[in-house]
Amino acid sequence: MLKVLKAGFFNTIQDKGRFGYAAMGVPVSGAMDSYSSDIANSILNNSLEDAVIEITFGNCKFQLLCDTFICVSGGGFSVKINQRLIGLNKKISVSKNDILSFGNLNFGARCYLAVSGGIKSEVKLNSRSFYKGVTKNTVLQNGMDIPILQRSKGEFMSNSSIKINEAHFSSKEIKCYKGPEFDLLHSDQQKDLIERLYSISKNANRMGYQLNETIPNNIPSILTSAVMPGTVQLTPSGNLIILMKDCQVTGGYLRVLQLPEAAINCIAQKSTNSQFHFVLEDL
Repeated sequence: MLKVLKAGFFNTIQDKGRFGYAAMGVPVSGAMDSYSSDIANSILNNSLEDAVIEITFGNCKFQLLCDTFICVSGGGFSVKINQRLIGLNKKISVSKNDILSFGNLNFGARCYLAVSGGIKSEVKLNSRSFYKGVTKNTVLQNGMDIPILQRSKGEFMSNSSIKINEAHFSSKEIKCYKGPEFDLLHSDQQKDLIERLYSISKNANRMGYQLNETIPNNIPSILTSAVMPGTVQLTPSGNLIILMKDCQVTGGYLRVLQLPEAAINCIAQKSTNSQFHFVLEDL
């Protein structure tokens, strides 16, 4: 077991998400930055489908109730075991009763805690990803016991680590493709959308990131149509919203851009007032 001593701001259990349930109105969910969660699982030789703990903005604490190996990847939050700093993107041996803590933000916005064999919380609709109305819990709570596996006797320690592409956290370029309604925009709107520098507003969560800057818009809303993580919507009032992993499955706002998975991973590591610009790619 892994006990939650301090739950933190908005920490959840996530895996690759649940697919095939859009007709029921169920979002995909899953890790906001699958690049980082995949690294953590890969270093432990887990399946990429294994669940991890997604930690947002740090300031949380856990107690290991069994011997295991862990790996933390993604943003930097001064991770410590028993007050001793540990590195990111490494296989770390932990013992029963060790205390694992995550401090203040150094870079990025999210990190991922993987354990050997993956988090073994309840499976709902073929996924362990937390989502309101689907799973019993929506965020981690103080005192919660999270099922994990005891370290296998034959499992060996490794000193290897992975070098991470720093641009994943620092780049201001967010690659994208034209959305279904991009060509409905006037030429000056299209130019503004691609050439302008944007920043993330305080209205940013797992459902979507609203941007501070707006685009004048008098194009009416469309009929309700399918949306997905990475869809960039333009509202009648000119607000831009990047839909994220817990987004709804349909919407009536113009779908002006679509971010690929790699761009979603990158934007997931940005926080309030982080600046970026869209880079339009050809299909």
